[in-house]
Amino acid sequence: MQNPRLTIIVPCYNEEAVLPKSAQVLDGILTKLIQHKQVNEESKLLFVDDGSQDKTWTLIKSLEKQHSTVTGLKFSRNFGHQNALMAGMQVASPTADMVITIDADLQDDPQVIPEMVARYRTGSDIVLGVRNDRGSDSPFKRWTADGFYRLMNRIGVQLVPNHADFRLLSQRAVQALLAYEETNLFLRGIVPQLGFPTTKLYYHRQPRFAGVSKYPLRKMLAFAFDGITSFSIAPIKVILLLGMVISGGSLLMMLYALVQGLLGTATSGWSSLMTSLWFLGGMQLIGISIVGEYVGKIFAEVKHRPRYIIETDDYTATQQPAIIESQRVHG
Repeated sequence: MQNPRLTIIVPCYNEEAVLPKSAQVLDGILTKLIQHKQVNEESKLLFVDDGSQDKTWTLIKSLEKQHSTVTGLKFSRNFGHQNALMAGMQVASPTADMVITIDADLQDDPQVIPEMVARYRTGSDIVLGVRNDRGSDSPFKRWTADGFYRLMNRIGVQLVPNHADFRLLSQRAVQALLAYEETNLFLRGIVPQLGFPTTKLYYHRQPRFAGVSKYPLRKMLAFAFDGITSFSIAPIKVILLLGMVISGGSLLMMLYALVQGLLGTATSGWSSLMTSLWFLGGMQLIGISIVGEYVGKIFAEVKHRPRYIIETDDYTATQQPAIIESQRVHG
C-alpha cells in the first residue's frame, strides 16, 4: 500500500517572530517521516496566513523557496483561528490522507507527530493531543480552565479536557467535519461528535519561545462563551429558572408587605425599593443580552456568508497532479 499523504496545517496570525523556527522544526519532523517511509514524499506543511499585519506572508513565501515541503494559504483579511484551520483542511481534503493541525508557536509538542502518524496507521481516524498537566499556567488560568470543562460537561457538551486544536484527522474524518457548515465554529466541541475511532496522545506543553499569545483573557472568555452558546441553550434555561425564583420571591414579599400593613407596622424604605429595582433591571438586561446572543448567531447563520475568503492558494497548485489522479480514480 502506498504511504499515506500527510498535510500539517499551521494557522498563523502575526507570527513573524516564531515562523522561521517553527518551519525549521516541522520541516525536520516531516522530512524524517518521509525518509522513514511513514508518509508519502509529497506530504506538505501548509501555513495559513489569517490576515496578518506583519511580515508573516512574506516569510511564508520565502520559506516556500527554501523548503520543498512548505506551501502557503493567504486570507484576504483576518477571519479567525478556527476558520484558518477549516480553510487548511478544506484545501487539503481532496489529496491528503490525513491532516495534523498545530499552532505556530509550537507550545503543543511537535515531537509527538510521528506517534500520531503511527496511531493513524494502526486504525485511528482521530488522534487528539492532550496536555498531561497545566503546570505552566497561572493558578487563575488553571482554575478557569477546569471550571470551563466542568461547566461544559454539566450542560451536555462532551469536550476532551486539556485538548485544544492539536490533532490528527483522517481524510474521512476531515470530510465529515467539513459537512458542518455553521458560521460559529467551535471545533473542540464538533470533533468528538464525529464518532470515528479516536485515541488520545498525552504530551507536555512547552512555553512559547517567541512572540506573544494571540489569546489574551478577553479572547479566551469570548471563545468559552461562544463554545457554550454554540452547543447548548443552558444559559436561557438558567435565566428562566432565575425568573421563576425572583417571581416566587416577589410573591413572598407581597404577602409580607400585606401582613405588615394589616398589623400597622409597615415602614417605607427607599433603599430596599431601589435595590429591588436595580436587581430586577440588571437581571432583565442580562436575560435580554443572552437571548440576543442566540438571535445574533441565528442572524449570522441564515445569511450564509462565506466563513473566509482566500486571496492566495499556493497549496492547491502543488497538488494538481494528485487532484487529477484522485478524480481519475474516483471518477
